[in-house]
Amino acid sequence: MILLLESGLKNDTVPETFLLKHTVSGHQFPVRFVKIVPLQSWGSTFNFSIWHVGLRGCDDWAVVQKCINWYTTYREREAIRLCLKHFRQHNYTEAFESLEKRTRVTLEDPRLTQLHKLLVENGDFDACEELISQAAQEGLFQQYISQQEYKPQWTPIIPSPGGSASSRQRPGMRGGHQMCIDTNTQTIYLFGGWDGMQDLSDLWSYHIPSQEWTCITRDTNAEGGPSARSCHKMCLDSDRRQIFTLGRYLDSALRLPENLKSDFYMYDIENNKWTQVTEDTAALGGPRLIFDHQMVMDVEKRIIYVFGGRVLTPSRWEGCVGGLGLDEQRSSNYTPSEAIFSGLYAYHVATNTWTKLREDCSDNSSGPQDIKSRIGHSMLFHSGNRQLFILAGQRNKEYLTDFFMYNIDTDTVSYISDGTRKDSSSVPAAGFTQKATIDPHLNEIHVLSGLSKDKDKRDENVRNSFWVYDISQNKWSCIYRNEQTGESYWSKMQHVEPCPRFAHQLVYDDTKKVHYLFGGNPGKASLPKMRLDDFWSLRLCRPSTQQLLHTCVLLIRKHRFSELARDNSVLALKYLQTKLHSAVDHSDPQQVQEFQALATTLFQPHEDSIFGQGHSLSEDEDSSSNLFGTDLGWQHSTRSQLFDQLTQFFPEHMTQPRGNLVDLIPY
Repeated sequence: MILLLESGLKNDTVPETFLLKHTVSGHQFPVRFVKIVPLQSWGSTFNFSIWHVGLRGCDDWAVVQKCINWYTTYREREAIRLCLKHFRQHNYTEAFESLEKRTRVTLEDPRLTQLHKLLVENGDFDACEELISQAAQEGLFQQYISQQEYKPQWTPIIPSPGGSASSRQRPGMRGGHQMCIDTNTQTIYLFGGWDGMQDLSDLWSYHIPSQEWTCITRDTNAEGGPSARSCHKMCLDSDRRQIFTLGRYLDSALRLPENLKSDFYMYDIENNKWTQVTEDTAALGGPRLIFDHQMVMDVEKRIIYVFGGRVLTPSRWEGCVGGLGLDEQRSSNYTPSEAIFSGLYAYHVATNTWTKLREDCSDNSSGPQDIKSRIGHSMLFHSGNRQLFILAGQRNKEYLTDFFMYNIDTDTVSYISDGTRKDSSSVPAAGFTQKATIDPHLNEIHVLSGLSKDKDKRDENVRNSFWVYDISQNKWSCIYRNEQTGESYWSKMQHVEPCPRFAHQLVYDDTKKVHYLFGGNPGKASLPKMRLDDFWSLRLCRPSTQQLLHTCVLLIRKHRFSELARDNSVLALKYLQTKLHSAVDHSDPQQVQEFQALATTLFQPHEDSIFGQGHSLSEDEDSSSNLFGTDLGWQHSTRSQLFDQLTQFFPEHMTQPRGNLVDLIPY
């Protein structure tokens, strides 16, 4: 059977629609029966119940007949390829050649057939290395690399102690600040924030190549720019080198009618000049004064999108997540029913006009095209498919985990996840103040956790985790998680990785593939006014093409050494000290240890083969290894195993089938 879908149902009576897998190798396949297997109920007192299932598709016999014919041919071809693989692995040359000639079925890409001939049949290891190197140059390892999990590499960015006083200056401690990055000039801009005592109005730039901070101004208000603020938002027009900023938080004592205007500013980087775009965006049809909203820009169309945020009113409010922290929130007598949330707006820079795209929908009247406003969420703009991606946040006392897209061209909403599925281990935890970035070239969204809500423990948690969402595959991957909360641990790790926090800022250079993190609130109840001023870079690392090429060369040379060790110990020792020594990464302790252990194999009996030492065989390799040893002899079997190891780095459409013929035999 083929797995068509693995999903979940909401705990309600509203009909749901799911898209089932229906293609193999780009062709539709016919389905006669669908088996539904319940995996998990909503609770111990819930019974499994499916009231009605409807299957929509094409039942036109002319279409179905074509699918059946293709699928029958496909299955027969794959069965023949499994036989060809089995015959070649067991050195049944005549059977292999006869079946291949009679059926005209190709087992694999001609380049891999050539690799098999050079390696398994001829034992020409130098030619194998050349062929593998050519494949790497042609980019044939890229698909394998894209399927590997990222590994995070944090690096603290510390001013050089030997530099001048000006080169050692840097922004002070803060949370609720804003950052944006200009990848064209490799410059990060930082503005405002809350230092635990007051709002800030300083503007900084950080030049990445020179690793230097520059204070552009200590007080933007004195130069015609925005007043001191936190919980605001910024976006950058990198083509015209303009920065836009909107929103701010005000303490309850300052919430007088004359202070509740939503001022909107633009900073001209080239001319170092601030311009007030408008005194009050609400007067032009835009949002009222808001904070903890999100703002992104479509640079090509010169349109800014603003979504969510809490509207500031003269009434008493509970405190700002980004600036004042949760200590003020806990001490407030605020009632959630007073909260007013802002909708989705578009600002056309060229015409200086605002358009309201969506009102905030009430909890009880939301439809499929409605959007529930919130604070502490993430919003990203994908310049390639022209979609807004909106994730998580908080609305009153509700912590949201929904994830949806808004198509800015068609004005339609599509939900990726409504947050009702019970799969917390495979998606980011419910929370707010998480920071997200997008890479439109890799089609990925990155999320660094902030303050999350543990619904079982009923308390807030600040913890580190980093998630990657593959847009094309609709798949989340947690590449980093650290549950440590002890101060002693983070004191020791302060130069290794950043401590957990919220109200921080994260920007991403999608050309160099590097994230930059600054400041935030560590969430220490004993030090409620404490803010951070540490600065970090984060690289998400996968094996490079050069690293994979190095791995292949090392595997080939280790095997060549194993063959020499069986025939001529003197030549094997010389090869170990020269060719094999040069292929080892001596900065890798594991490789060094394995290399040192190879010399001992020269004095072992022949059956104690060192092939694959330190490398576990896959299930595909292991299933027929016993037969190799008895039927074919050591050389052919181990070379075939090496061939299987090397082909795992090539695209699957180029290789022989991953499965084995013997695996189809039932016990």
